[in-house]
Amino acid sequence: MFGQQGGLVGMMLPLGMFAAIFYFMIIRPQKKKQKAHEEMLASISRNSTIITAGGFFGIVREILDDSYIIELDEGIKARILKSSVSMKKTDGGMDSKPKKKKLKKTDAPTDTAEEFVNEAEVVEVEAAEDTVKEEA
Repeated sequence: MFGQQGGLVGMMLPLGMFAAIFYFMIIRPQKKKQKAHEEMLASISRNSTIITAGGFFGIVREILDDSYIIELDEGIKARILKSSVSMKKTDGGMDSKPKKKKLKKTDAPTDTAEEFVNEAEVVEVEAAEDTVKEEA
């Protein structure tokens, strides 16, 4: 009779270990992310800049029960669900330029056609940003 109980404990121990690993590796981190997202949503107020899950930047103009009215551009408003807000943009602002990465000697670019195309795209984007700033 004692042998059967030992077999039962022997079977339950790996199952308990599996449940503990499952909790600490999957359930607990997911709850932390969900709590952080809910806190971020609670911190959003009027005139906050947000980024939606679809990648749109907008300024919150009205807060409703389950959604926000955001302004995407002058005169262009959209209603989005609170759950579709991906992140809140900090006060660092959208006008700040991204920092350029310093190249190390080992990271020196090689002469390939792909890199020339990427450099040309960067130059075009910077030129477009400069013309937009001049118009404003």
